[in-house]
Amino acid sequence: MHKSIMMKILVMHSFLNNIENRWPKKLADVNYKIIIDADSSPVIDETVHIALRHHIEVILVKDYAHYSSKIYGSDVRSIYVDTSSDSADYKILSLVDKGDIVITGDYGLASIVINKALVMHHTGFIYTQSNLDALLITRYINHESRKMNKRIKGPSKFTTSDRMKFKTTLEQIITSPNY
Repeated sequence: MHKSIMMKILVMHSFLNNIENRWPKKLADVNYKIIIDADSSPVIDETVHIALRHHIEVILVKDYAHYSSKIYGSDVRSIYVDTSSDSADYKILSLVDKGDIVITGDYGLASIVINKALVMHHTGFIYTQSNLDALLITRYINHESRKMNKRIKGPSKFTTSDRMKFKTTLEQIITSPNY
């Protein structure tokens, strides 16, 4: 009986060592962070869950009008900014470092940080320089149309499918050996 217990302990120890070697042991082993434009992001909980599983720091940037007392853990920081226009964008710009991941639905912010960070929409869409150019042109055309009192269709409702695509895409980015 003593031998079987020792064998189980050795097997468990080996199993745990293999698991530990798959992920960074602490935040310092990951050289990037995830920054969320959190004022209206529908994927905060999903992002935090995935990031913490991979020992990645998360920073939520939101204005005081979106205050929350929710505590996610020690590896998640909430930074509150003034409610004035673009305050969160300026804060995110000051926080982002080369190689970070930024999650935002704001095309303007995405276009500013695209050269430093991988930028993704909460639907799992990855922004690139070329698709951002098209999105910004469309935004400008829609803005001009609204000034002429033309009705422009808004964004589609956020769906369960969008949420799943986001989670899958974020997981793929984080676990990619090239990232």
